[in-house]
Amino acid sequence: MSLERTLHHFPLDPASRQVRLAMGEKRLAFTEVAVKYWERPKDFIRLNPSGMTPVLVESEGDARLVLCESRAILDHLEEVNPEPPLLGRGPAERAEARRLMQWFDRKFDFEVGGFLLHEKMEKRLLGLGAPEFANLRQGREALKNHLFYVEALLADRDWLAGKRLSLADFAAAAHLSVIDYFGDVPWADFPQAKTWYMKLKSRPCFRPLLTDRWPGLTPAPHYDDLDF
Repeated sequence: MSLERTLHHFPLDPASRQVRLAMGEKRLAFTEVAVKYWERPKDFIRLNPSGMTPVLVESEGDARLVLCESRAILDHLEEVNPEPPLLGRGPAERAEARRLMQWFDRKFDFEVGGFLLHEKMEKRLLGLGAPEFANLRQGREALKNHLFYVEALLADRDWLAGKRLSLADFAAAAHLSVIDYFGDVPWADFPQAKTWYMKLKSRPCFRPLLTDRWPGLTPAPHYDDLDF
């Protein structure tokens, strides 16, 4: 009896994208169910009372395991599918990967996504009117500061957390890729960050993200271009 996985997610949600990248890198087959989380569908709320994506359901016969939201899912995937390891092989690497995951999921999301994605995506989905230019400006300035930090990390490292690709890279790429969907990442000003992102963008696990589209939300022309 085989294990079946179903990922309930929103395609332009950075948290969902982290899980999709990790599952793709580990070559785990799964079925995707796109969720309009802002409508709080009853079937989805029964899976996760918080109403937040993603949710991974693993089924094997009569047994079912429901894992809610990205950190729980990513930890579970590392435990039950340890190869390839995406948190690093040593304690220092794992600690740094976890630190940077937290950086992007909290600090970057609050300072950048909370402005740019709210104005450019959430307002459209919720019908809340036109973007506020002051908020867009604040988000873009914060984005530059974060990209300077990414450049500083990559000056001494092959990947964000060290010598190996890790969940830190997937966390950063998940957040940046949604910003890039709307064309707001100034890649030309940050060459090391751009080269790092091009390496990630070329990996097989990233390809499904490049095909993401959502009605009423048109991606930037370069979004799916590997040589942008």
